[in-house]
Amino acid sequence: MTITVWQATEAGGRLEPSTRPLLEPAQDELVLEVLHCGLCHSDLSMLDNDWGMSAYPLVPGHEVVGRVVQVGAGVDPGVIGELRGLGWISGSCSHCGQCLGGTGNLCSSLEATIVGRQGGFASHVTARQDWAIPLPQGMDPAVAGPLFCGGITVFAPLIDEAVSPTARVAVIGIGGLGHLALQFARAWGCEVTALTTNLTKAEEARGFGAHHVHALGSLSDLAGRFDLVINTVNHALPWAEVMGSLAPRGRLHQIGAVLEPIQVGAFDLIAARRSITGSPTSSPASLLKMVDFCVRHQIQPAVEHLPMDQVNEAIARLRRGDVRYRFVLDQA
Repeated sequence: MTITVWQATEAGGRLEPSTRPLLEPAQDELVLEVLHCGLCHSDLSMLDNDWGMSAYPLVPGHEVVGRVVQVGAGVDPGVIGELRGLGWISGSCSHCGQCLGGTGNLCSSLEATIVGRQGGFASHVTARQDWAIPLPQGMDPAVAGPLFCGGITVFAPLIDEAVSPTARVAVIGIGGLGHLALQFARAWGCEVTALTTNLTKAEEARGFGAHHVHALGSLSDLAGRFDLVINTVNHALPWAEVMGSLAPRGRLHQIGAVLEPIQVGAFDLIAARRSITGSPTSSPASLLKMVDFCVRHQIQPAVEHLPMDQVNEAIARLRRGDVRYRFVLDQA
């Protein structure tokens, strides 16, 4: 079977349409016919080889919603026709201590959807069945794609770190990740603060669930306030002020892939027993909980739709920050 893909042949290059043979699904794999695919900033990082692990030709796209059309050995053929979502991870070993312990996202043999594999800017994509998550009744498949990378990334610190519903939570960066983090934290029961460099987003941030909105530059006025700060941005911040905004035993949870070292003084941690953590998406179990949580609380990404053949326009606009708040590319 021949499928269509949108691929870049060099770092920073445009995506061009091409064809390639579809790989037969291996043991425990299934094939998704792609219906919708979100555009994530990580796709840009992979396109530009910012992390030094891209291989070309590269087919990005890892916020997929598709229909199961083929299954490999070990997969129940009854799932054919199901709508499923696929994120950054498309497979793990399933037998190591991490996988068996429910933290398969920490498996040392992870298969990332767009690292050494063909991603979702294509007509079809393959994945292990346990990482292709069934969409629950009541979830709109046209907007669900960003939940499977951006959504789970900001849901993970709440569920995996057992954040209290009485916690005071701040979210830095009101973009593709941050607008979902505000919704999750508000539905979790937390007192939610949005921290942004762009106060023109204040009303939108409140609409997503923020009780308070402050300029990032005013952190010095918020000393000792937050139990958890979720940082979604990928550039350096005034780290001493960020740490100073934490309450005793408060935590900075880093999600944005900042390439420079995070400069934190020892006494920023010692004096009030503060800490810094981070997380790479989450497990299939957490993904299942997230989609159910989204349906229960009517949480969904704010998206702009474009047809798949306008993927280069979407990439150009994302590079200049011209999106509110996530692009979803739709197959014809």
